[in-house]
Amino acid sequence: MKKQQGFTLIELIVVIVILGILAATALPRFANLQGDARLASVQGAAGALRSAAAIAHSTFIVRNTTLTTGTETIEGVTATNINGYPADSEMAALAGLGATGVNYNLTAAGTTLTVSPIGATAANCNVIYTEAADSATPATVVLNATQTGCQ
Repeated sequence: MKKQQGFTLIELIVVIVILGILAATALPRFANLQGDARLASVQGAAGALRSAAAIAHSTFIVRNTTLTTGTETIEGVTATNINGYPADSEMAALAGLGATGVNYNLTAAGTTLTVSPIGATAANCNVIYTEAADSATPATVVLNATQTGCQ
């Protein structure tokens, strides 16, 4: 008697059906990872902006820069002192976020810098840095992002 080799057609169809069911249940979980990645990215950008603002503010104080004017070079980036904190136009470079269009969309308008991840379509997936209004008020970093907003 000859030994049977290979799989029958029914066995192959059963395996394909099982793989199809597994793929159908796993696909929505993988599709949701982009939103999670955007949310984590914007949260990281918020942390970088907070740290950069704090470091620049400390540098201005330590180097006895007048808290309303002057510039300091921090890690090769020139920071303009606005009431003891960096100007909005320099915060992306100070925080190491790169140029616009690389990892983030950067929009500087007036006294604010808005940072949103590339690919984010919702208006509530960003972080906003606002310059200090006066020497008694610190600059602010507001995280405006939710998991559903970053989808």
